[in-house]
Amino acid sequence: MIGRFFAGMIWPVFAFAATAMGQSTNACINLLHFKAPGVEITRAAPLADGNTDPNPYGMPGRSGPRPANCRVEGVIDRRTGKGGEEFGIHFALALPDKWNGDFLMQGGGGANGVVLPPIGQVAAGDTPALMRGFAVVSTDTGHKSHGGPFDFGFMKDQQAFLDFAYLANAEVAALAKQLIAQFYGKAAAYSYFAGCSTGGREGMILSQRYPKTFNGIISGDPAMRTGFSNLAIGEWIPVAFNQISPKDSTGKPIIDQAITDKDRKLIADSLLKQCDAKDGVADGLISDPLACDFDLAVLTCKQGEDDACLSEKKVTAIRKALSGPKTSEGIQIYPGFPFDTGLTVTSPTRGLLVPGPGPFGPPPSSTEIDVEKRALAVTQPLVDPMSTNLSTFASDGGKLIFYHGDSDPWFSPLDTFNYYKEMAEMNGGLESVSKWSQFYFVPGMTHCEGGLALDRFDLLGAMVSWTEKGIAPESVIATGKAFPSRSRPLCAYPKHAQYKGQGETEDAKNFECR
Repeated sequence: MIGRFFAGMIWPVFAFAATAMGQSTNACINLLHFKAPGVEITRAAPLADGNTDPNPYGMPGRSGPRPANCRVEGVIDRRTGKGGEEFGIHFALALPDKWNGDFLMQGGGGANGVVLPPIGQVAAGDTPALMRGFAVVSTDTGHKSHGGPFDFGFMKDQQAFLDFAYLANAEVAALAKQLIAQFYGKAAAYSYFAGCSTGGREGMILSQRYPKTFNGIISGDPAMRTGFSNLAIGEWIPVAFNQISPKDSTGKPIIDQAITDKDRKLIADSLLKQCDAKDGVADGLISDPLACDFDLAVLTCKQGEDDACLSEKKVTAIRKALSGPKTSEGIQIYPGFPFDTGLTVTSPTRGLLVPGPGPFGPPPSSTEIDVEKRALAVTQPLVDPMSTNLSTFASDGGKLIFYHGDSDPWFSPLDTFNYYKEMAEMNGGLESVSKWSQFYFVPGMTHCEGGLALDRFDLLGAMVSWTEKGIAPESVIATGKAFPSRSRPLCAYPKHAQYKGQGETEDAKNFECR
């Protein structure tokens, strides 16, 4: 009797689930017939639980298990452009069966050109957005890569360049919202954007040019002035090191011998000795980069010394390199880089004190650079997200979080920080702006992740609580593979993690934002 009773109770549940599943499948397939000007839906198919798609660039992702979802793919404004090449804004949208009611757009990386798996893993800790129930969309921003993540050949086509610079993400977001509303029968309650590097730049663009598109935006390590950052890391720094490099038989600088392993260890040890314990504990992390007062001059060899010290020429060259490009009159063109633990790291991402070939090719062999001339040539007004007037975004209830790795060797965290300060000044001052925007330094982290860092943190969850519940984050807990048993609070500027003075130093609960 008991078995029959429960069987009678369970059957209607299974029947209801099967009916709901059938309705969801039909709703998904019906999206193939979605009509909008310039839009082609090329795929609309239910996907069962499983692993996420592989990253097209072969980079590691935080995958699976992927929840059951409706995968929608398509293209906006397919066309033939310059040189007969086919262009169009391709996208992929994941609509989970168990929807939380919200929408997230994930940013791109490098030159884009591929549609990355729509899972939303940036600044989401160990649980990407799709696994939390967000509907997630991704896009190639209007072109196809033919040569890896830094293929900028598409820029020869004006429309493709404009799509990449600022148009594509807003168009895809608008379309994704329509598809979400049709599939679920109601609009998304809240819309979010999260991206790092190029995705960080895209987030800034959206807050500045499309202030009503997203309720919350997370911008990490933004590639916000690529021309100037390339001038710094691709020209200014190598030229400074060329001046102290030994020469080969043709007189060409051997830049990878400018600074030795011994030099790097000396610098790293001295830096930690000076700045590591300022947060109350010596743990290999510099929690407050702005308070680090390390000066290379202390390592200068005195007369008669040649061991455990640096020559005056090396000290001068390193200080010049890390101070950032300046004109002959001393005008700062791009900010310098903070002293942090990643400066001397040799792999997988080389620190700035490990000179050699960069992501865009071999370093120059010159020993001089015309900064004024180069600065004029690298300005990119359509791409650079430098507008600081966010009054509409703020008044509409928008929330904006920045984070940047202190050891990022491609884009200086001080450039992002300077923008944040200028934006705060433009919009009523830091106290006022902190009610809707925050900035987080990430100690030790290189570009977007990695390094001697705690590089896993859930800013997405913090953003949702702030946007939907009005709970402003003071900190989020950070962990990472570099320190497997350690946790720390990641604190919003102007605070940093400080040890309380007692308790296990590996546990975040014994630290406070101060």
